[in-house]
Amino acid sequence: MHFPAPLIPGRLIQRYKRFLADVTIDGEDTPVTVHCPNPGAMMGLKAPGSRVFLSRSANAKRKLPLTLEIVEADATLVGINTALPNRLAEEAITAGLVPALAGLGPARREVRYQANSRVDLLYEDIDGRPVYVEVKNVHLMRRTGLAEFPDCVTTRGAKHLLDLAAEVRAGGRAVMLYVVQRADCDRVAFAADLDPVYAAGFAEALRHGVEAYAVRCDITLMGITPNRTIPIVERP
Repeated sequence: MHFPAPLIPGRLIQRYKRFLADVTIDGEDTPVTVHCPNPGAMMGLKAPGSRVFLSRSANAKRKLPLTLEIVEADATLVGINTALPNRLAEEAITAGLVPALAGLGPARREVRYQANSRVDLLYEDIDGRPVYVEVKNVHLMRRTGLAEFPDCVTTRGAKHLLDLAAEVRAGGRAVMLYVVQRADCDRVAFAADLDPVYAAGFAEALRHGVEAYAVRCDITLMGITPNRTIPIVERP
């Protein structure tokens, strides 16, 4: 995935109200408010003064034309835009980075399933069996090399685990795909101290046959590229 135009550098003043951030643009004195496309806690990624990079919308009527895309933290670039992982997951699957998902047909997006849910990507295997893929964005790192999910309580995420387990019981395949938007991690674990319900739900989903994989991305100011799978491990 390439950014359509060069990103705009700046410094973070504050992130607030979940979807807003104040930023100073390099070379400008007046702070601006930008869209922050991330409903999570952004733990470790919202320190005032952090180097940030923004995209500008082509829609001249948009109230906030600038969007926070990347934060520099722990001496690396971290993608924080939670609108991108579905696209990145589809790119990874198409490129064959997840061998267990090779050979699937084209994806359908945001398809209704179970009670009041929409699956991120819905595929069919060669036998016509549905393959439900839920995608989660991962950007928390508290220990060197260890990416963690989630960074706050996610009731919706726990519900998705139950929904996927139900699809397996109904005869389909169901997959959790974790997209790590930082290149300095070589494994993924679950932050049970931050959301014990999700961590327990993940273990239960695996027991019911839900599959789980993690894909790590390279982050540059030109774009974000899924480049390899990394293991999901028990948090030490």
